[in-house]
Amino acid sequence: MYCVCKPCIEQALERFVDEFEDAPDVVDLKETKFADWDPPRKCDFCDEAAAYLVV
Repeated sequence: MYCVCKPCIEQALERFVDEFEDAPDVVDLKETKFADWDPPRKCDFCDEAAAYLVV
């Protein structure tokens, strides 16, 4: 699972496929709220704000 900004989404997709050999789901963090989990504020690959969850 990766929380990433828009510029880093391609890198997250490639890593996910390499790791799990399956296509991930991409969730827009602005449109989705989670009851028991708060996504990180920063991208996993840089210091930009996280915008997508790749899972």
